[in-house]
Amino acid sequence: MATEKYTPRLKADYQDRIRALMTEKFGYTNAMQTPRLDKIVLNMGIGEAVADTKKANTALKDLTMIAGQKAVPTKARNSIAGFKLREGMIIGGKVTLRGDRMYEFLDRFITVALPRVKDFRGLKGTSFDGRGNYATGLREHIVFPEINYDQIDQMWGMDIVVCTTAKTDEEAKALLTEFKFPFVTN
Repeated sequence: MATEKYTPRLKADYQDRIRALMTEKFGYTNAMQTPRLDKIVLNMGIGEAVADTKKANTALKDLTMIAGQKAVPTKARNSIAGFKLREGMIIGGKVTLRGDRMYEFLDRFITVALPRVKDFRGLKGTSFDGRGNYATGLREHIVFPEINYDQIDQMWGMDIVVCTTAKTDEEAKALLTEFKFPFVTN
């Protein structure tokens, strides 16, 4: 008895519908020209960790739970006396998601986390970098369902960068719009 491999919902949607729509809209002649998601990078800065290393460990644990993959601590490159910062101190964490985990995170981000954001009116459609990558930020990491609100002693902000293989911002915005990104229409 063969078991069928699980495919994330958004990945199946990309393969079945979005790829054909993008090829038709932009007139690609080769399947490899069609933009796709490359990776998603989650970054959490922990400035208060300078005074208390337990906060850094807690934030890294939360980031690991959100991503479903172990977070890598980011360390200070230089010492800054004014901030009481020493070279090598943990001042943040990051995770790079690819493949099925990337699609699963994107699905949770769009369908669960963003609707839970207080006073959410949509994502800015201007936060592209000119090369087809989109960056956004959250002020509170507690909007993710993996985080138990009662066990949180501090809320952390986080940056989310969606990297695509699109050559232009127009192509990337069309791709992310098909993934149901809630962009603000001005």
